[in-house]
Amino acid sequence: MSVSPPAVEIRHLVKDFKTSFRRQPLRAVDDVSIRIMPGEVYGLIGPNGSGKSTTMKALLGLVAPTSGQCAIFGKDSLKVDSRNEVGFLPENPYFYKHLSGKETLEFYGKLCGIRGSTLKDRVTELLELVDLTDASHRRIGGYSKGMLQRIGLAQALIQRPRLVILDEPTAGVDPIGSREIRDLIFKLREQGITVFLCSHLLEQVQEVCDHVGIIFRGKMVKEGRLEDLIAIEDQTELILKDADPGLIAEIEALIARDAKAELIRSGKPRTTLERLFLRETKRQETQPK
Repeated sequence: MSVSPPAVEIRHLVKDFKTSFRRQPLRAVDDVSIRIMPGEVYGLIGPNGSGKSTTMKALLGLVAPTSGQCAIFGKDSLKVDSRNEVGFLPENPYFYKHLSGKETLEFYGKLCGIRGSTLKDRVTELLELVDLTDASHRRIGGYSKGMLQRIGLAQALIQRPRLVILDEPTAGVDPIGSREIRDLIFKLREQGITVFLCSHLLEQVQEVCDHVGIIFRGKMVKEGRLEDLIAIEDQTELILKDADPGLIAEIEALIARDAKAELIRSGKPRTTLERLFLRETKRQETQPK
């Protein structure tokens, strides 16, 4: 039985940029490895200048790695055909402001080789998905920031990609627009679409992502399943239903023989992704370079 390749596999990625004459190259990404399986939502978080965007650009084949490899569904990302099943929404997408939302999606659909009734049906479907049907005939120039991000997400989905890469999808978007984009990410996951999300909004990442990577000064400092990362390792919590005060005194012994007590949940209490992020980046700052 054949095993599906990872949707994204970044292995020991290093990217250096040349600087001024006789100065050492700037290492933007330093030995970063990421593995995203089909259907997962992965969040890459880090402060400005940490290497997030460079990592995404290397995955998209927009910059060549100094060393290491990037692959999309098993294909080298430097090869053009690796991007056939990828939709991308940059942080600040540019659209022709004189076109309407519907005309914008038709334009990008034709660029992807979609024509006729297939294109018409896909545009209608996407406008409904991003809740812009009523604004489909309005000029893009009159759209709010949130509406622009939603039409941008729709254009990223036009060719039915298996992987969607989102770079700061809620940058500059108000809380309502941010919530709408979060709900769209949930819909993508329900459809089995893999999402690679780059964001500095930690609460949003914690709400939607299965796996998270924290990148700082070009290095991956923490990476794994969200539930594992935010578990407080040296603590355990028990949540009981209908437990009387006497049961609390000898909790573990009594639960086993008290028919009235019901153990609702057992495990590690959770911190927040924000606290984890601040702890890990502060730890890196205190280490010698």
